[in-house]
Amino acid sequence: MTYEQALSKLTAVCAKGEHCIHEMRTRMTRWQMDEDTQRRVIEYLLNERYIDETRYAQAFINDKIKYNHWGVRKIEQALYMKRIPKDVYAPLLADVSDSDMEDTLSPLLASKRKTVKGASPYEIRMKLIRFAMQRGFSYEQAERCLDRMGEIE
Repeated sequence: MTYEQALSKLTAVCAKGEHCIHEMRTRMTRWQMDEDTQRRVIEYLLNERYIDETRYAQAFINDKIKYNHWGVRKIEQALYMKRIPKDVYAPLLADVSDSDMEDTLSPLLASKRKTVKGASPYEIRMKLIRFAMQRGFSYEQAERCLDRMGEIE
């Protein structure tokens, strides 16, 4: 694939939604483009603001909290896997309040509670805490939400 063809395809993709540098590099690698051409394409996309790591991280964080109901830890891991620099996403994640996270977690735990079975209230509580931690929430957030839900019968 030529530089112009790649540029045309990638600008169209970037115009439709937020993407990061890693995603663009992955596409170009799949197209078997050489490193120099990839660098030039990425440079153009950055200069013309088709891709912006901060803008991407902000959109990613908002979407994962709102639609996927993920916690901060899981979002952090996903951004790391997308090779977003920590200095880009750390301040954005710091802006997410614990109360917002708990407001996201409470309905999840209430819904999950209906399907969890256990021999004792302790076992049910631990299963719910593990579920919350798998979704990227902290132990403390899970504890507070469960305490607010009241005693598990």
